[in-house]
Amino acid sequence: MRTKKAARPRFSWPLTAVTAGLVAMVVSYAGPLALVLAAADAAGLTGAQSSSWVWAVSMGAGLTCIGLSWWSRAPVITAFSTPGAAILVTALPQHGYAEAVGAFLAAGAAATALTATGVFARVLARIPEGVVSAMLAGTLFSFGTSVFTSLRTAPLLAGAMLLGYLLARRFVPTYAVVCALVAGVAVAGATGGLEVDVSGAGLAAPHFTVPEFSVGALVGIGVPLLVATLAGQYAPGMAVLRADGYRPDERVVCGTTGAVSVLLAPFGSHAVNPAAITAAICTGPDAHRDPAKRWIAGISCGLGYVVVGCFGSTLVAVFTGLPGALVATLAGVALFGAISGSLARTVASERDREASVITFLATASGVTIAGIGSPFWGLLAGILAHALLRAGRRTGTPDGADGSAPGGPASGASGGTASGGSGGSAPAGVGLGVPRTPGAAVPPPSRATAPPREPHLPAPS
Repeated sequence: MRTKKAARPRFSWPLTAVTAGLVAMVVSYAGPLALVLAAADAAGLTGAQSSSWVWAVSMGAGLTCIGLSWWSRAPVITAFSTPGAAILVTALPQHGYAEAVGAFLAAGAAATALTATGVFARVLARIPEGVVSAMLAGTLFSFGTSVFTSLRTAPLLAGAMLLGYLLARRFVPTYAVVCALVAGVAVAGATGGLEVDVSGAGLAAPHFTVPEFSVGALVGIGVPLLVATLAGQYAPGMAVLRADGYRPDERVVCGTTGAVSVLLAPFGSHAVNPAAITAAICTGPDAHRDPAKRWIAGISCGLGYVVVGCFGSTLVAVFTGLPGALVATLAGVALFGAISGSLARTVASERDREASVITFLATASGVTIAGIGSPFWGLLAGILAHALLRAGRRTGTPDGADGSAPGGPASGASGGTASGGSGGSAPAGVGLGVPRTPGAAVPPPSRATAPPREPHLPAPS
């Protein structure tokens, strides 16, 4: 008797997931790209070198987005290092371009070694989840407030987008960000705010530069780029994935982006890394109700990167031609959910709450010291505060004696079972595990997700 073959699961492209990926790609270019172009202009790069730089970071981010999202079945969003580009605005003019390329290559190799060997992951596993969530909330804070600062500079545009978002959240919440984008483009087009010039369209041509190595460039560019990328991109980038229940192997994700950075450094790529801010657009329920289908947002974002990379400065002009208020408001409303979730996890643990609040305030301050951005200093401040506040305490401290809520376990830094104000629990052994919100969907384990060591208990009613 002939048996029927099992039907293959049908591959689909959910509109909300595709849109979330495209929105993340637009936000990635509309802001950070200005830093890349400013650094290229300050260093006096030729048009061919600047176009190759855009091609390299676009292709690197696009291919890693597609490959890692397909492999892990999680919305792994990658991007080119924003804090790294900010450092290069002032550091690149002080060195030759070939020496800078050598520093890019060295920083990428060091990042690959630290992440692929698991050293970086082991360090992160010792940090309390509240502190990491606070760093993420502080990083996203300015993007949320930009919605309301845009109301002052462009009240009609920002107001229409905010109103469209809120109305959609009330009636069709799945398409809230899409409605905000449509409203913004419609108002900008009606008021003449779109300044898009696509004249001289053509494909980008990669330009190979032989790297040169000098102590000055390695110290002045390589070291700050490495520290800023690891602390400002790798740490919050993986925190975003964990916050929504995705736990791909950090060694694979970060090691892959580091290796791609090395390969594309001679073409101008300063760093490709896990994204933080734009990733939050694709990992939450706004991308899709079903967590198992949000990985399509990673594919969509990656394809957008590749298209922009192929056409180089031509399609870049489209994104930079969008009104600044439109981009700022779109990023803000797209991140409302990520901000609220991060703030909830920041104060969930009574025991770690004060250290988490310090982390949030330091990160949200936007302070930059020695060319290193506030996410690093906020994380450092939170770790030091946590260590000082917990110094000398014994594990057998009675309930409430150390500031934790009586009758409930507190979250520890060692990665044990954590319970916060939401009443959820996290699997033991996952240092950055996030308490599950009652009623929230949990994505099924992917090929990159290790099974929990303990069963995931439901939150008490």
